[in-house]
Amino acid sequence: MQRRHLVLALALAAGSTGGFAQTYPERPVKLVVPYAPGGSADIVARLIADEWGKALGRSVFIENKAGAGGNLGVDAVAKSPADGYTVGLQTVSLAINPSLTAKMPYDTLKDLAPIGMVASSQHVLVVNNNLPAKNLKELIGLAKAKPGKLTYGSAGGGSTFHMSAELFKAMAGLAIVHIPYRGGGPALTDTIAGQVDMSFPVLSAAQGHVQADKLRALAVTGSKRSPLMPNVPTIAEAGVPGYAFETWFMVFAPAGTPKPVLDKLNASLTSVLQSTSVKERMAKEGFEATPSTPTEAATRLQAEMPKWAMLVKERGITAE
Repeated sequence: MQRRHLVLALALAAGSTGGFAQTYPERPVKLVVPYAPGGSADIVARLIADEWGKALGRSVFIENKAGAGGNLGVDAVAKSPADGYTVGLQTVSLAINPSLTAKMPYDTLKDLAPIGMVASSQHVLVVNNNLPAKNLKELIGLAKAKPGKLTYGSAGGGSTFHMSAELFKAMAGLAIVHIPYRGGGPALTDTIAGQVDMSFPVLSAAQGHVQADKLRALAVTGSKRSPLMPNVPTIAEAGVPGYAFETWFMVFAPAGTPKPVLDKLNASLTSVLQSTSVKERMAKEGFEATPSTPTEAATRLQAEMPKWAMLVKERGITAE
């Protein structure tokens, strides 16, 4: 009798989940961006939100919830009902932050359910125009001749600006001092002013300054040259073989979200990212659309976490 009741209960639960998935979504979906408006994650979210809403049949609206290097907003998603009505968009910091934060408010692998990858973007190494280094090899030579004298600005401890620079320093064997700022804008402004010698902003943030000859671009961080700066070599081809860093963007839901709901979110997102109009708008902002399955996104996240944990440990990197 008890077994029949259990089987009946499971059948009813499965039926209710299936019915819910068939009618989902019945109201707007909230997309949480764990950073302030204007940053790269916010730009990507705004590039996809309207079209994603059209593909889903309900609007997708953005909520910016900044704080704690992105952990505050991600935690809000992790603790939301697992019904598909609250999802989040985060950068590669999703894989980095667990190594930087002593007490994470959520478990990245247990509390989140990846929906899919969205896009990727390169950073670019830019230097102040007065720095006597016209290319990457000259910069490396200058840094080795003056260990601990050169400086670079970042968007804050643990930011992608910071991590791309630390990976460069580690692979090139350099001692360059980190100067953290409260955001990428101030770091870039002080690079132009000469308060710091260099910075590693995202391409879209630096492009206008490079074109106006306010900054000198020495190399991009990706594995291939960028269409936005086709004459600028990659760091790997310019002097540090094997170097590659790209900021990726992933959307996710709370763990426990029904698979049919995740599949519907992924299918609608994929259709948006494959559309010519969205890909073109992304390209103009320096992003490349990178649709994936939920499984592919989860695999990438799991694979990258140990890599960043090793760099954080070896370099003694902190989020402060």
